[in-house]
Amino acid sequence: MRICEDLDSLHEVNRVWRSSGCSIALVPTMGNLHDGHMQLVRTAREIADRVVVSVFVNPMQFGKAEDFGSYPRTLDEDCTKLKSEAVDALFMPGSSLVYPDGVENSTIVEVPQLSDTLCGKHRPTHFRGVTTVVNKLLNFVRPDFAVFGEKDFQQLQIIKRMVKDLAMPVRVVSVSTMREPSGLAMSSRNQYLSAEQREQANVLYLTLTQIAEQVYMGQHNFQKLEENAIKRLENAGFTVDYVSICNPSTLLPAEQTDTKLSVLGAAWLGKTRLIDNIQVHL
Repeated sequence: MRICEDLDSLHEVNRVWRSSGCSIALVPTMGNLHDGHMQLVRTAREIADRVVVSVFVNPMQFGKAEDFGSYPRTLDEDCTKLKSEAVDALFMPGSSLVYPDGVENSTIVEVPQLSDTLCGKHRPTHFRGVTTVVNKLLNFVRPDFAVFGEKDFQQLQIIKRMVKDLAMPVRVVSVSTMREPSGLAMSSRNQYLSAEQREQANVLYLTLTQIAEQVYMGQHNFQKLEENAIKRLENAGFTVDYVSICNPSTLLPAEQTDTKLSVLGAAWLGKTRLIDNIQVHL
């Protein structure tokens, strides 16, 4: 596995691959890799000849009171996992490469409307950080494919819109959420949970699943379903940011005529913010 920390080394391997007619897939990450990330890597391997994984903890997508400084950084373990999956290159840009004039003075890429709702309402600058850094990574690596997980469903939709609106020559590929045996969506932040909280955490997934089941059974009072779900989560010890039944394309509240729905939720368990979603096809 080639490790690239600057653009010269990255572009060198890129040129060699392109001259051989190879296609390239990028898996952007912030490190602290788990089995969900490995599934993204395996998908990338299936669709492309060469796989690049990026590791960059992006300061622009963290709010002032969020966990940028304490976000887990496990580079040695990450390298071992990536080598076991035969990743071709690991790209580890420093902040000075990604933001040469500093975060505050960097050009920002922002997707309106999709970024303003749900998590965007509770983390107002988060998605501009995500779209800005993903745009930069795509320009650095120049892949044919970019692979993202569906756990961050709003992020996925925002990146798809950015790629479409900016006519970027890359195909965004999504991968189903990997889950713990309990149903809890895999996340690097799960390690913040105490043992007791980890036993409770799957209630978010179970609650969203219950909404989906109720919709399939013909219950279409979406506001009432959301209210009941919030009460269930609060009774289980969560502090709820939102539970929302949305149109998956617009992320606006679902209409009775929608045949595809996204049931999304975000809630705090102690100091850990958990997100999850269930897709409903009527």
